[in-house]
Amino acid sequence: MSKKSVPTQRTQNKPKLGDQIRSIADRLKQETDVQIKATSRILGAAAQISENYDKLVDEVVDMVEEDLNQQLQITQKYFYTADILKQKFKTLREAKAHFQLKVNSWESLAKKLNEPQSESDLRNNRKEKVKQGQKNIEKVNVILDPDVAEVFPNSEVVNAALRSLIIKKNNF
Repeated sequence: MSKKSVPTQRTQNKPKLGDQIRSIADRLKQETDVQIKATSRILGAAAQISENYDKLVDEVVDMVEEDLNQQLQITQKYFYTADILKQKFKTLREAKAHFQLKVNSWESLAKKLNEPQSESDLRNNRKEKVKQGQKNIEKVNVILDPDVAEVFPNSEVVNAALRSLIIKKNNF
């Protein structure tokens, strides 16, 4: 009898097969729900990253286009033609003196003014000794950008402006 009573007790303590299957199914369902929620969160984050990435790329593209447009406007603003130079200056001699260039025609002056200048050209300003009155002074030829040249048309105006800056600097 004791042999029969042991299996009966084990079956009574052990869950039935149907309950076991239901328990496993519930656990799988819970794990699937967790996986679905996690996947949904990951996909949502990926979508947000993608949207932010697109916005960032659009902002960078807009900034670069804006910079390029500004550069184009500056370049177009200072583009010289022979006709523009003829309107601005009475004679070719006056224009050559203004820009301190040696040319033979209005067209060659316009071409020279429209050539991009390298940094070395700007750094290699010519210096020469000039006798002014009773003293020798050193004259430095500086190439001004066209917009600056409009405000400072000759050396007297440039010197006056620079002297005022020197005075202001020395007073501080």
